[in-house]
Amino acid sequence: MRLGINLGYWGAGMDGDNLAVAQEADRLGYDVCWAAEAYGSDAPTVLTWVAAQTESIDVGSAIMQIPARQPAMTAMTAATLDSLSGGRFRLGLGVSGPQVSEGWYGVTFDKPLARTREYVEIVRKAMSRERLTYDGQHWTLPLPGGPGKPIKLTVHPQREHIPLYIAAIGPKNLEQTGEIADGALLIFPSADHLEETAVRHLRAGREKAGKTMEGFDVCPTVPLAVGDDVPGLADMFRPYTALYVGGMGSRKQNFYNQLAQRMGYEKEAAEIQDKYLSGDKTGAGAAVPHRLIDQTTLLGPVQRIAERMQAYAAAGVTTLTLAPAGFTREERIAAVRAGTEALELSGLAE
Repeated sequence: MRLGINLGYWGAGMDGDNLAVAQEADRLGYDVCWAAEAYGSDAPTVLTWVAAQTESIDVGSAIMQIPARQPAMTAMTAATLDSLSGGRFRLGLGVSGPQVSEGWYGVTFDKPLARTREYVEIVRKAMSRERLTYDGQHWTLPLPGGPGKPIKLTVHPQREHIPLYIAAIGPKNLEQTGEIADGALLIFPSADHLEETAVRHLRAGREKAGKTMEGFDVCPTVPLAVGDDVPGLADMFRPYTALYVGGMGSRKQNFYNQLAQRMGYEKEAAEIQDKYLSGDKTGAGAAVPHRLIDQTTLLGPVQRIAERMQAYAAAGVTTLTLAPAGFTREERIAAVRAGTEALELSGLAE
């Protein structure tokens, strides 16, 4: 099993810290460094900055939002980043959610699976430097009846095939991801439930495409906090868990709330959402069960974290991406180092 690092969103006074974390992960041999975007910092700019100041670690978008860019623009960005980084770019895509898609980008959040499939097909075709034509439900290239003509990408990516990942949570999205992508970006992964909530759906998609799980990257992001006080460390993540389970999306469309329900927390997920949407964020955090936090994070001494890493590997994880907690640069870098120590202790290091 390989290790990744997730910088989250750039800004919030942690710019220098994030770069230092990425550089330490690079020095320690982490496989990939991911950056996120929502409605603040964009991923490609951050990844360009990181790639320019690291040597061997891959840089990946987790995610570039599908409603934010036309697919040809995404292909251009991916090809440029792959070229500039010396073949170290990984393209992670996702549809975002209805609030961001419609409120920030003005793009209707409808038929996300069909839209994702078409988007991926266009991106792959453009990155392969074929002359770009496409006749789909959501995109038609060139536009009919106008001056547009089929053209091809002029930039040469470093590699013939840039790894493409999709952020997936729901069963149908997971199955499609297994079918059309090279890897899956997962969030709130519990090793205890990973087979039933994710891997079996990914496997079904691979089988649909006539493939096995061999070479497919199952890549969840897991918050990491090192120390002896496990309950105290878990409390650090109450606001984070409450935000996703309770506040992401609408009451009817919250993919993370639905995931918590599939993990057996139906009653608790409803309570968290009720409190969060009513404005009681503190109460929502207090309603998060300790076990839910512990199952979806890496908490405790290095030995305990190593044992949890073994459980993730046994559940099918191939790249475990860590999101190190800490209030200072030194704390976060110490967590990155602890991740390497735990992986070596687990016996899983490649």
